[in-house]
Amino acid sequence: MRIAIGTRKGLWTARGGAEGWEVSQPLKAMAEFSSVAWMPRGEGNPPRLLAGARSWFWGPSVLFSDDDGVTWSDPEHRAIAFPPEAGVALERIWNLTPDPREADVVWAGCEPHSLWRSSDGGSEFTLNAGLWEHPHRPEWMPGAGGAAIHTIVPRHDGSMVVAMSTGGVYRSADSDSGWVPANRGIRVDFQPEEYPEFNQCVHRIAVDGGDPSRVYAQNHGGVYRSDDSGDAWVSITEGLPKDFGFVVLAHPSQGGTAWVIPIDAETMFPPEGRLRLWRTDDAGATWAETGDGLPDDHYASVMRDSAHVIEHDGDAAIAFGTRNGCVFASLDGGHTFTEVVSGLPDVLSVRISP
Repeated sequence: MRIAIGTRKGLWTARGGAEGWEVSQPLKAMAEFSSVAWMPRGEGNPPRLLAGARSWFWGPSVLFSDDDGVTWSDPEHRAIAFPPEAGVALERIWNLTPDPREADVVWAGCEPHSLWRSSDGGSEFTLNAGLWEHPHRPEWMPGAGGAAIHTIVPRHDGSMVVAMSTGGVYRSADSDSGWVPANRGIRVDFQPEEYPEFNQCVHRIAVDGGDPSRVYAQNHGGVYRSDDSGDAWVSITEGLPKDFGFVVLAHPSQGGTAWVIPIDAETMFPPEGRLRLWRTDDAGATWAETGDGLPDDHYASVMRDSAHVIEHDGDAAIAFGTRNGCVFASLDGGHTFTEVVSGLPDVLSVRISP
């Protein structure tokens, strides 16, 4: 199993599993890596490692390596660039998502709010005009971290759901055009209008592995579930110690199973300093604390892209990183964790590959 770890100041990988982890030296240094991804390249080939880098010298760019980080694509090459007439420049690559429907297709969610598609494994990207030209876009405001399209969910029926700060959830029937907001029922307690059509600060969404019409959302305040692909949302916060957080994960195949990592909104600490996941196996009707092996005196938060889950041995493997440079991994669906590495810079992005 491989783990890619993007930090505020460098990129690492870890390889291992139940017997322990071997962590690389920095593969890239002195750049911010807000997004990482593994792209399968066929049997017998290591996956392509993609990274959304933000260098003080080169600026933001998508880099990739086909040999586990030994060699890389040219950082001078601008895989993502706005045309001059757009009047804006790329600030950050918040998310990289390989499309499970088409080989060599990669999606990128960026700042300013924009969605990009590559059909050649990340070498060149084209701007999704339908979302860029959406009439709501001038009203999408930056979140505390920036103007981010931070979650991209390509669906097997050809549709797509994205989430952004602070636009909310949007979806398209063909992953290209006809984007519509999908936020009904999500409450915003810091605006005059409690249930606006858009401009909710949704921190993350995840699609249920057993029911593709069921979606989970961790909002700026509250955890929600939709049973109709975002047409309507209901709160599933009851039973959690806090309603704030950045992470929501859904089991890749086990319907109704999801995890969140609650954080105190005022301190940005885990509740009582105990770093834990909370798991549901009934789509949010009930929650239970989980995460044996995680620390009890821990005061760093976990950001939205620094947690990932994949299917593993009939259950799930989970890995996540913290803002004080620790990475933890579980091979049993989050019941027990081991520390993969500590002492890294601020962890911003984590992805697992089998």
